[in-house]
Amino acid sequence: MEKKTQQFKAEIAEMLDLVVNSLYSKKEIFLRELISNASDAIDRAKFLSLTDKALVQDNPEWKIQIAADKGAKTLMISDNGIGMDAAELEQNLGTIASSGTKKFREMLKEKGGESLPELIGQFGVGFYAAFMVADKVTVETMKRGTEVSCKWESDMSGGYTISDGERDFPGTSITLHLRDDQLEYLDWWRVSDLVKKYSDFIAYPITFRQLDVPKDEKEDDKKSREEREAKPLNTMVALWKRAKKDVKDEEYAEFYKHLTHDWDGPFETIPFGAEGQVEFKALLFFPKKPTMELFMPNQKRGLSLYVRNVFIGDDIEMLLPSWLRFVKGVVDSSDLPLNVSREMLQDDAIVQKIKSAVTAKVLSTLEDMKKKDVKKYDEFFTAFGTILKEGIHTDWEHADRIKKLVKYPTARTEAGKRIFLEDYVKDMASGQKDIYYIVAEREEDARRAPQLESARKHGCDVLLFCDPVDEYLSESLREFDGKKFVDVAKGDVAFGTEDEQKAEKDANEKAAKDLKPFLESAKKALEAYVSDVRVSTRLADSPCCLVQQEHALPPSMVRMMRAMKQDVPEEKRILEVNPNHPLVAKVRGFEGDALSDAMTLLYDTALVAEGSPVPDGAKFAKLLANLMMK
Repeated sequence: MEKKTQQFKAEIAEMLDLVVNSLYSKKEIFLRELISNASDAIDRAKFLSLTDKALVQDNPEWKIQIAADKGAKTLMISDNGIGMDAAELEQNLGTIASSGTKKFREMLKEKGGESLPELIGQFGVGFYAAFMVADKVTVETMKRGTEVSCKWESDMSGGYTISDGERDFPGTSITLHLRDDQLEYLDWWRVSDLVKKYSDFIAYPITFRQLDVPKDEKEDDKKSREEREAKPLNTMVALWKRAKKDVKDEEYAEFYKHLTHDWDGPFETIPFGAEGQVEFKALLFFPKKPTMELFMPNQKRGLSLYVRNVFIGDDIEMLLPSWLRFVKGVVDSSDLPLNVSREMLQDDAIVQKIKSAVTAKVLSTLEDMKKKDVKKYDEFFTAFGTILKEGIHTDWEHADRIKKLVKYPTARTEAGKRIFLEDYVKDMASGQKDIYYIVAEREEDARRAPQLESARKHGCDVLLFCDPVDEYLSESLREFDGKKFVDVAKGDVAFGTEDEQKAEKDANEKAAKDLKPFLESAKKALEAYVSDVRVSTRLADSPCCLVQQEHALPPSMVRMMRAMKQDVPEEKRILEVNPNHPLVAKVRGFEGDALSDAMTLLYDTALVAEGSPVPDGAKFAKLLANLMMK
């Protein structure tokens, strides 16, 4: 063949500059693209050989080889796939965005092919990523079924040459003449790292060979190099594409460690696939314990994304809701809509369908675990329950399912024990219509809260909201199984049957009338701190407690927001007193400074009882000391 020089078509100079300098975010992507092209070439050869045995007369061992020559500053990626002839070279490499893979798929579709090979290339620009690291690229290729070798060469100056090649077997070799600042890609460790990162699950062995071996190479170095070059750089095993019955637990554990670098192994393994409008394979894992980044803002998290075994990116948040951010794993699909550089997803209906399927699978797995192995579920919930609860507040679509999965400690349960909401409802007291809860920073504070006393007296259990996220949930947990959630430390709360509530209301109204002068004096003494002093319906043993208006922020949230320098309006609470407590009976007879000091001390002890700081610690200590001396 006579050597000929051609100019790139379709304003290639500008387009090529865009591909090289703007399309990809990382130069290292070039190796992923060239290996993907090599894998496609082998896939095409295998597929076509099903109907044309002449293509595989050499009985090839399908493989991809990377060869480095540090002396010549060249890196070669070679395959023994379908190859190209001169016309295909000119068409595929002389015109940007003219993808041989894309044309092959279109040709098969026109012929009505039902089983298309899973080819990777679709935009026809991946080859040109080579110019990000090379100032000259040489392609030598021989199409299977022919004995003619062709060579394509370009230094990106605006044109290319096509001539006879020297390759003597089918396939394609791409030689990159690396720039001086890109010589790192000639090192075995760097190439190995990139293959592991991007092409670990390509179905064909990828090997590395050093061409410029020193003549005086030591025997130990030679042995080490030969052992290294004999082993594939990639594992070639995409576990998510194998049936679960064909994979051992040890293999899943090893893959999990490889994926997450968590050497504890997975707590739960979830392999599954979806077919229909959207087809994909997924392999998900629950870790055994949470890591710090789960609770840190602006941390990337999500699933690893593969397209036909080729790594696209990790921490793909679009495939997973934030309240499932503890889930690790991979999603692989040929339907995913990628941008032209294949570095990010396009946000569309397909992504949402995959996200929905992944979410539903995780929820069904948790529901099965809850039903079949409560002890195991408790281990999971102890580790990740706080994160799971976030979904009630942020995901209305799945909130009802999540509510059935959350557990809470209650006033009746032992410390460290939790119950499901459905179990709480089953054990509700006779005549109880609402689900009662109380918010506190610590479980021990919640258990000691005086606001629980009347609930206990009437046989009503109370959920203890002690996780930081529970305060937000109190706004979203409006009902469960037709029962309304009621905070026992807010508004007006009445326990027991209707008859019991009426009797207590009458008794309280009488007590309020009897104590009216005292209540008015007490309110005046504490006007700087409380909005009202009134008779309580929720106390049995304690002299007093603090409650809020129905829609007020919990005190712990107010403290947290103020610590974050948020402007929180001052909202005075209500001091409720127990008219039947002997201390209240004694204090009601005080006047002047004695009443003021006594009410201040009662107010401070109410704060201490709920775990809140007193407004004036020095005064509280002084009043307490005086009381002890008397």
